[in-house]
Amino acid sequence: MGKKDKKSAEHKARVAAKQSKKSAQKEKKTKGKGKDADSDVEDADLDAILAQYAEEQAKFLKVTEVPSEPPAPRSSATILASPSNRNELLLFGGEYYDGTHATFFNNLYVHLIDRGEWREVTSPNSPLPRSGHAWCRGGNTGGIYLFGGEFSSPKQGTFYHYNDFWHLDTASREWTRLEIKGKGPPARSGHRMTYYKNYIILFGGFQDTSQQTKYLQDLWIYDCQKFTWFNPILTTASQKPDPRSSFSFLPHESGAVIYGGYSRVKAVSGKQVKGGAQKMTLRPMVHQDTWFLRITPPAPEAPATAGPNIRWERRKKPANTPNPARAGTTMAYHKGRGIMFGGVHDVELTEEGIDSEFFDTLLAWTTDRNRFFPLSLRRPRAPGKKQQANQAARSRGDRSKANEEDLLQNLKALEAKGGIRDDDDDEIMQLRTPKEEPVEPSKPAVVRFEMPHRRFNAQLAVQDDMLFIYGGTFEKGDREFTFDDMYAVDLVKLDGVREVFYREPENWNLMDEEESDEDMDDEDDEEDMDDEDGDAMSLDTSSPAPTEVTVPSVTQDLQELEVEEQESETQPADSRPLPRPFESLREFFGRTSEEWQKILMEAIRLKGEDSEKSIKELRKAAFDKAEEKWWDSREEIMALEDEQEAAGIGEVVNMADRTENVGGAGRRR
Repeated sequence: MGKKDKKSAEHKARVAAKQSKKSAQKEKKTKGKGKDADSDVEDADLDAILAQYAEEQAKFLKVTEVPSEPPAPRSSATILASPSNRNELLLFGGEYYDGTHATFFNNLYVHLIDRGEWREVTSPNSPLPRSGHAWCRGGNTGGIYLFGGEFSSPKQGTFYHYNDFWHLDTASREWTRLEIKGKGPPARSGHRMTYYKNYIILFGGFQDTSQQTKYLQDLWIYDCQKFTWFNPILTTASQKPDPRSSFSFLPHESGAVIYGGYSRVKAVSGKQVKGGAQKMTLRPMVHQDTWFLRITPPAPEAPATAGPNIRWERRKKPANTPNPARAGTTMAYHKGRGIMFGGVHDVELTEEGIDSEFFDTLLAWTTDRNRFFPLSLRRPRAPGKKQQANQAARSRGDRSKANEEDLLQNLKALEAKGGIRDDDDDEIMQLRTPKEEPVEPSKPAVVRFEMPHRRFNAQLAVQDDMLFIYGGTFEKGDREFTFDDMYAVDLVKLDGVREVFYREPENWNLMDEEESDEDMDDEDDEEDMDDEDGDAMSLDTSSPAPTEVTVPSVTQDLQELEVEEQESETQPADSRPLPRPFESLREFFGRTSEEWQKILMEAIRLKGEDSEKSIKELRKAAFDKAEEKWWDSREEIMALEDEQEAAGIGEVVNMADRTENVGGAGRRR
């Protein structure tokens, strides 16, 4: 990933999982204040900028809603299914960083699901531009509630956190700023909100100061009937979640549940300063714990100022937790479970930068059972012979019915005009029942059977069993890409990913150039390594064996093993395990794990290598080989699957394999 002073990465740190980069940027800003010609710390007056926004907004005389193109690319926006209309999604706010300047939005967009159309709403009274805010449904009280967020100067030299509280009437599209009684939550961003009955629940987030980023663990509950915020004070002995931001906060029939999140914690750096004291640093932490917030409304005889009773209950670590731990994976609620997509796992390599792995997996977390399950797309199967016969019979029946109706119309025409109706006779043609003009079919949606590109901080919403995935961020080297797209997945059928809209991210064409440059660098490095003594053993190309393999040393972390097969007609058949039709990669490795490990051990023995490898390292190398074989065989296996589907044959499950591998490598998450 980029350097610590890379401002685009600092932005994502504030909203997802890159707080380390922002801390470095803050230190740089403090030290160089007033000296850096490129900084806008001194010039930017955020109050004046926001006042100008408010003045422009006040020019709107009423709430208007007009058709528009899909929203401009943005990150850290919020998207939610409308609680008053099952055909609408609502999107608000966000920011876009082009590598030099940040632009913030306060547009409210409405997406009409059945028409595939977008509407932009303008209002004389709406929240000012922001990102990193939180909103949620109003529970029993209806509408949507929004709190907080952040705003910055164009060069992100100065930041501003909001502490305003808003209500959106989803039917009239009208915003109302809520004037609360008493004290409310302090300003913040990166927090989360959910609902329970007539309560709005807010937890966590962070605040930026000129010196550091402070993570929060305070809990606030808003009573929508009393118009009052409550800040329950717990005893020192009471357990509660650690400070965090960017976590998942889902409603529950008895309160709410929390999973995951991100923060930075103090840790010993390992370096000693003068005087012998060890230096303390802030290290990133991706949380994987779960908490249940139990809420009990006050008794009827309680005073009017009394708030609900709450208790935090720590739960066990979820089963099948995503591995490795990943940030930027907040969830959307769907029928007692959270739907998670994407994420990023960071590994700090040096003080100058970090390496990141991005994901495109779709998971479901059941809040009651506290388990994660993968959600896999299902390809539609071709109809079998019996289904084809039924379809043909229905088609013949439809034609017979049409002929019968045509005959009855001719008889009526005969009675009226004294003759049989002729399609060429204009007078009798007038007896036809007038038909509506044919509607030009809309452009068919693009449906794919792979998840959208890897990303983190994608915005998710569920409306009527349909999951919508909007935007997100991806990084390659020093470049940051903000996705400008939206997709829909039926969570019941899982019959593919429908593209709602897609626009190529800015500078996306540079991705291939960077990958080709990296490949050339890798090839140069490999050539240099081959010329040096003591490097990993390479394959003897003078007389290669048909399935000879090269096993790298442990010091190279078991890089991917190269298999060279002599391409000739006399080459012996490949004796390595083959995938079966309808068999996933995980199932294939679970069935053949021992065979791949034996192949690797035999290769080590033939090459005379030192076999001091741990079981974990050996299984990792075995999985890499199985994955390579699985992908190499995909075209052939998919052809077999198509043939079997055409013949009406479904997935074939070997019960012996299933029993033998229960709990084994095939269960690896």
